[in-house]
Amino acid sequence: MVTQGALEGLVVADFSRVLAGPYAAMLLADLGAEVIKVERPVNGDDTRGWGPPWVGSDSAYFLAANRNKRSVEFDLAGESGRRAALALAAKADVVIENLRPGSLDKLGLGYEDVRAVNENVVYCSVTGFGLEGGANLAGYDLLAQSVGGLMSITGPEPGYPTKVGVALVDVITGMHATIGILAAIRHRDRTGQGQRVNVNLLSSLLSALTNQASNYVSAGVVPDIMGNRHPSVAPYETFPTQDRPLTLTVGNDRQFVALSAVLKRPDLAQDPRFGTNTARVAHREELYEQLATAFRTASADTWLERLTAAGVPCGPINDLAEAFSLAERLGLDPIITMERDTGSPVRQVANPITLTATPPTYRRVPPVLGEDTDSVLEWLEADEQH
Repeated sequence: MVTQGALEGLVVADFSRVLAGPYAAMLLADLGAEVIKVERPVNGDDTRGWGPPWVGSDSAYFLAANRNKRSVEFDLAGESGRRAALALAAKADVVIENLRPGSLDKLGLGYEDVRAVNENVVYCSVTGFGLEGGANLAGYDLLAQSVGGLMSITGPEPGYPTKVGVALVDVITGMHATIGILAAIRHRDRTGQGQRVNVNLLSSLLSALTNQASNYVSAGVVPDIMGNRHPSVAPYETFPTQDRPLTLTVGNDRQFVALSAVLKRPDLAQDPRFGTNTARVAHREELYEQLATAFRTASADTWLERLTAAGVPCGPINDLAEAFSLAERLGLDPIITMERDTGSPVRQVANPITLTATPPTYRRVPPVLGEDTDSVLEWLEADEQH
């Protein structure tokens, strides 16, 4: 089981399902780790059935978080399945799990059980709301967005809380899991000691709320929904043009002077209501009316060309097809194509990390359920015999 990459030689037993855990495991796999995904028989990971859309018999959702992995079917409710799972965990450098807290302990696969046979293991648990007070709460992304405050600041206007259009809290939590695992591996390499890594959706979200969370924690300000506006920067929102909306993100006074010049309204930058960012935030409604009137006189593409030339950050509201097209035009290579043994192509979103010496690699398409069970069992049995 040889791989290439920064994490070459690292074996990860992935007991997770759906998104946060599998996404973390895929990031490790892209960086060279050998990831073995443990799935329940017959149905496997829940996301295998989350379609449409379908790519052949695969759900596009499953494909999003499971490349570069091997799949084994272990029935953890049965003795042979538990024994095989424990043997795998005993050989793994990293174990990742996101089952309901306590579930693996009941099966003899909890942290203490695994540490008893693998004292240097890095064991990562991903939960919704922690291992103690929130252990009985279901860890769904939408629920986390709701109770964690994200929906309270997202939406068109006050009174209309709205979820983000992707399971963003799961993704953020998966990234935090990856960071925690890598930190624990570094510690283990230096000291020989393994440890448990715990991350949860709620804590990850509160951290990711950054400035909005800081507004509350440090200043006691409870933010509300502001649509596309920013609580501390103006103008930082969308404006109507002659044909379609344009997003404007003016981050400093110099950019505002340049904006005023492009609009042929230098007086705006000289107006004491708009001369500084603090003043613009205090008078954002008056500023909006002035800018919206100017932007309606030309098309979004016209303003994009003029403002970009002047160094004023702006852009259209792209759909995903347009967003990928933009990334391609910028030379970011956002899509990679892999092939199954049958020759059928599987298109994937590229890993966004660039490393000059050990870049991410794309070695295995997302696996068919249980396709590696026999080979992994043979590997485990061969090790036991030696």
